[in-house]
Amino acid sequence: MGYDVSLNKAWDQFKDREKDGPLPIKFFNDIYEVDFLKRTVFSLSCNIEAKDHYKILILHYIANESRVSDVKADDWISFKEIDGGEAYFPAFRKRAIEPLLRKYGDNPGAMLDCAKVLNVEAIDTGSAGIAIWAFPKVKIGIILWAKDEEFGAECNMLFNRSIKIVFPTEDIAVLGGIVASLV
Repeated sequence: MGYDVSLNKAWDQFKDREKDGPLPIKFFNDIYEVDFLKRTVFSLSCNIEAKDHYKILILHYIANESRVSDVKADDWISFKEIDGGEAYFPAFRKRAIEPLLRKYGDNPGAMLDCAKVLNVEAIDTGSAGIAIWAFPKVKIGIILWAKDEEFGAECNMLFNRSIKIVFPTEDIAVLGGIVASLV
């Protein structure tokens, strides 16, 4: 029941596409098949129905990706720069930043090794940094700074600026949590 209203609303925007064939969409390292008639989103690599929060992100991406004409992949913004991001940041930090700090705060370099299965690219910043494509037009960066004598370890998650066109703030927060769980 938790996602039913959001899912139905997301599907309803595609009523005119119900006669279209299935649409493949890349989400991280998987291809999902979106069937508008059956209202299903299916992981082709895992051969299972997608989780509800994945479905919502995929449907919102499909609905808005055409609005992004120019993807400047390295034109980064922080979560706080997204509409409502400043107010929602404490929750975002708990969902996306703190899990990364728990995993890699003592050894930022380990993030690069662990994340290789996601086809990440290293970025030259902080003690360790990676960039990953969540969707074809949505890139996410993670920067970790190692602790030192004065400061504890720190982390930031960045997004290419066009994410504001594709997703509402709540979706970006969910996406950040997914990234933290995958990396």
